[in-house]
Amino acid sequence: MEINNPAQSGNQLRDFLELSYARLEELNLLAKDRAELKTQKELQDEYTAYLKKEHRIKAVTLCFTDIEGRLHMLDYDKKFLLDSISNLTFDGSSIRGFTPQHESDLRLEVDWSSIRYFPSDIFGPGKIAFFASVLTRDRKPYHSDFRGQLKVLTQELKKKQGLTAYAAMEIEGFVVDGANAEQLYRENHGFKLISSGGYFHSLPMDKLRQFIDACAEAQRAMGFKNEKDHPEVAPSQFEMNFSYADVLRAADNVQFYKLICRQVARSMGMTATFLPKPFTGINGSGMHTNFSLAKSGKNIFYDRRGKDGLSKVAWDFILRVLNHAPEICLVLNSSVNSYRRLDPHFEAPNQIKVSLIDRGSMIRIPVGNEKTTRIEVRSVAPDANPYLVLYTLMRTGLEGQKLQKDDSKRDRIRFLPDNIYDAIATFKASKLITHILGADNKDKFAAFKLAAADRSPKALGTKIKSSEIIFHHEVTNQLLWGDF
Repeated sequence: MEINNPAQSGNQLRDFLELSYARLEELNLLAKDRAELKTQKELQDEYTAYLKKEHRIKAVTLCFTDIEGRLHMLDYDKKFLLDSISNLTFDGSSIRGFTPQHESDLRLEVDWSSIRYFPSDIFGPGKIAFFASVLTRDRKPYHSDFRGQLKVLTQELKKKQGLTAYAAMEIEGFVVDGANAEQLYRENHGFKLISSGGYFHSLPMDKLRQFIDACAEAQRAMGFKNEKDHPEVAPSQFEMNFSYADVLRAADNVQFYKLICRQVARSMGMTATFLPKPFTGINGSGMHTNFSLAKSGKNIFYDRRGKDGLSKVAWDFILRVLNHAPEICLVLNSSVNSYRRLDPHFEAPNQIKVSLIDRGSMIRIPVGNEKTTRIEVRSVAPDANPYLVLYTLMRTGLEGQKLQKDDSKRDRIRFLPDNIYDAIATFKASKLITHILGADNKDKFAAFKLAAADRSPKALGTKIKSSEIIFHHEVTNQLLWGDF
């Protein structure tokens, strides 16, 4: 009897699902179309039948996001998941920003419309993923799960007003040399750029271009429908744009976009960071948020005869957001480091105004037509919670008070807060924030931001401090928080 070498036969023994990028893109786009046509019950029946039949899938990844924006992923054995779909529980007290210890049990409810087929070379073979809603013990939406809150809000708008909200985020980031460069920021005395080029300067097959190509390929395979991929203005900076989607899928795309970039960078011995301003002296990174509303298939932000091609609905939305801009600034810029980006010397969108061309304005009106007309909220940082951002913008734009403009007087330019302490104070004093987020979410979010702020000097100064990096909410370095 001949015995094969285990090292040589391992791949034959492990018959897990591994699909080509072309097939992945086909499946992910088909799943998106299916989600728009079928109910949750119909989708659940289809996908549970598929999971039972597809023996090459070993695990199902369920994803959810905490209040600060960190993505959490739980891998469930496929058979266990199918047997326990109605009773998927986890310890909420272990998730920063979720439940206190004495009421820790929370539930996960699979969102069957959110299936994604993973590229096996980035996430491992034999896995697919769904996003999940977080529920309380009595199966009600958990108030600090803003993906769940955003989902409820979109359902209510659709049911009561016939409205559908669409978004697309333009997410910038930096690639720096070395793995785990954020965690090792203090030891390495900062970050090291991998490219000295600028806008569109990266040459074929250099490190930055290889990174962008690999990320864009994976994003297309996951159904992002990429539009353009390129180096950004600053050295070692990148941006990959993908198509419009309903706000829930748009926010899901943000979470997977950042995850893909981190995974690809790590595989290349580098780090993808979404810190808003990891370097002084060059442009920072933003998450420009393009937003519009539709009704009966028509873009209701568009009006050919309206000022700058926008409807009254769009202008009312803009004026409400501008009026409450200082109050919601902490949601859009939720880290100490993000206030370095709001520097007017580097195209910073820190002016509380709207403009067609001025990129220093908080809101810009891009060129558009009856399909593409939208507003672009430029002040959003790439480390913000995308669900919380969209939820807050939508409720502010629909429920806030409009900014009153006096056409007889010259407008005085207002500016966003230039430090996190002022943003926290304005956030805490806001009645609107209490109304749209709830007192508990308002208090815990402000407390988390203050805890991070207090680990850095109050004055930002001109030099980036290691504390604003290593205590950043997206940097997975939990040990340091207990060592402060």
